[in-house]
Amino acid sequence: MLPSALVCLCLKKYSPTRALLLLPFTTILTRSRIHTSRPMTSSTAKTSTTVPETTSVTLPKPSPKIAGQAKDVWTIVNEAAAEAQASLPFPVLNLGQGFFSYNPPDFAIHAAQDALNDVSCNQYSHTKGRPSLRKALAAAYEPSFGRKINWETEVVVTSGANEGMFSAFTAFLSDGDEVVVFEPFFDQYISNIQLPGGKVVYVPLVSPPDNDVRTVSSSEWKVDFEDLQSKISPRTKMIVVNSPHNPVGKVFSREELEKIGQIAVENNIIVLSDEVYDRLYYKPFTRMATLSPELQQLTLTVGSAGKTFSATGWRVGWLIGDAELIKYVSAAHTRICFAVNSPLQEATAVALQVAAKPENTFFVDHVEAYKQKFMNFNRIWDELGLPYTDPEGGYFVLVNFSKVKIPDDYQFPEDVTVGRAKDFQIAYWLIKEIGVVTIPPTEFYLPEHAHLAEKYLRFAVCKTDDYLEQAVERLRLLKPYIQH
Repeated sequence: MLPSALVCLCLKKYSPTRALLLLPFTTILTRSRIHTSRPMTSSTAKTSTTVPETTSVTLPKPSPKIAGQAKDVWTIVNEAAAEAQASLPFPVLNLGQGFFSYNPPDFAIHAAQDALNDVSCNQYSHTKGRPSLRKALAAAYEPSFGRKINWETEVVVTSGANEGMFSAFTAFLSDGDEVVVFEPFFDQYISNIQLPGGKVVYVPLVSPPDNDVRTVSSSEWKVDFEDLQSKISPRTKMIVVNSPHNPVGKVFSREELEKIGQIAVENNIIVLSDEVYDRLYYKPFTRMATLSPELQQLTLTVGSAGKTFSATGWRVGWLIGDAELIKYVSAAHTRICFAVNSPLQEATAVALQVAAKPENTFFVDHVEAYKQKFMNFNRIWDELGLPYTDPEGGYFVLVNFSKVKIPDDYQFPEDVTVGRAKDFQIAYWLIKEIGVVTIPPTEFYLPEHAHLAEKYLRFAVCKTDDYLEQAVERLRLLKPYIQH
């Protein structure tokens, strides 16, 4: 609100109409209501102090696709972290959300700085993406695809991978069309499918039966192919495959992808292959689109500059696929956000080109650095005797907390008890008492399947080595609460 002295100055210097424009909107609205609710007369002009009557307006109802949703996990853990920070004697460490605690590589930062000095980079880019980035993406993917990629017709740049997937669902789903999703799932898949009118069909990944007592490999989480086959119907339009997988860290084997691909080809189903962690894998990684010419035509491959260059705030993603599929994804994308920010598109293009130079070892070094991060961080679970799922890709680790005993009389807010599985309570307690933020993975399951994940917590290791070392020290505070 403007100071009263400034308002008076405006009234003296400018005409009444111009001065009115400088007043706060609420003041203008109030004055407008006075004039319209009771006309001023000569007898009332000087003495009237009538306050205009206020009327209660019933606002239009929101879409049922949006209304009535419970508080999401990100809000719950962040609010708990803020409360904990006010009471704990040490800083709260956030290993929950998958954002990085360090900058992208210098060559990417410099590219972004240079782009801001380029006039064209501060204006609209082509709705399908800057030609420089689409060319760079084609060149980056051609070696693993084993074919030439037409940058003009087979690539579309999107506002992050998430908007790219929403564009894909919007492009191909009509009301009632079904999309198969493996549980646990990236939670944004669900709303992205449902908003255009699609129906989610769930197929749980099956975890090893003895994961309460031993550390397992993420490859031991299996697809039940009989279950998958039973979920295919005439309405099945798409299958979502996430490899490397969040949150399990599973890299789907070639054999598993071939079986999924066979089902897709036989039933003419589009495969949305979410490969945003495709630069962080620790065992052989296969791209779905490379398995056969038929799958190449049916597969949309999703990528992310945020995951590739540790720059999640850049919001630059892309889809690569057959020209006939990309045509419709691009049409949906144009209507959702029209164009992606130009400077960071250009920076991503330059970063991809620099990273591809023979003398640049960024991608190799990146993988080795994450192997070391997992080794250093996961030693705390070995020390505490808590089993975990050893990831084959990505930067998350699932830890089994079934041996951790929370005090029976611990007080929890309703947000983590009503309609929530036990992992929400463990995560809340860990934040408030130990000062480490993590994510309860039942958020990535149907409520009726929550029992499959309620003993786990998900930790993100996309942090500096010093940050992870602090987390290891902090997690040693769990020792008195562990039952052997």
